[in-house]
Amino acid sequence: MNFFQFIFQDWKANKWSAKGRIFLFFFRIANFCNTSKTFFYLGLPYILFYKVFIQWMFTLEIPWNVQIGRGLILNHGQALVLNNDVVIGHNCTLRHCTTIGVKENLDGTTGKAPVIGNYVNVGSNVCIIGDINIGDNVKIGSGSVVVKSVPANCVVAGNPAVIKKFLVPVGAE
Repeated sequence: MNFFQFIFQDWKANKWSAKGRIFLFFFRIANFCNTSKTFFYLGLPYILFYKVFIQWMFTLEIPWNVQIGRGLILNHGQALVLNNDVVIGHNCTLRHCTTIGVKENLDGTTGKAPVIGNYVNVGSNVCIIGDINIGDNVKIGSGSVVVKSVPANCVVAGNPAVIKKFLVPVGAE
């Protein structure tokens, strides 16, 4: 994937959201610096600009080096916080006031970050915390707190989140 394909990979998915398009454009430029050491050193001033200005201006704390698949949709991007070790698959949707991060242990150490599959739709005000996996084609209801792994093809909601319904897998008839 060339530079322009890389930075515009979320453009179509956010066609109705100017804020989503602009933020993801700046994010993907910074994220491109993670593809090699050469680009990292050349892009270091831009990464600093991104961390200080872009994240503060948009109130979206998405680290420049987080692994996010193509087609990310940001609905009402505001107060979104991701740990830099989070992994997010392709064609996922994130809504405002969502936190995806690690759990701090009693001894002050932190565990691993969540791994989120493809086609995951995250509602607003959701917390996804800890060393967990969210399967493909999962819908997480607004206000949910997800602290345990979730299998593919289901809807979860609540605090703590529990399976409410199983879905037909994407592409199945």
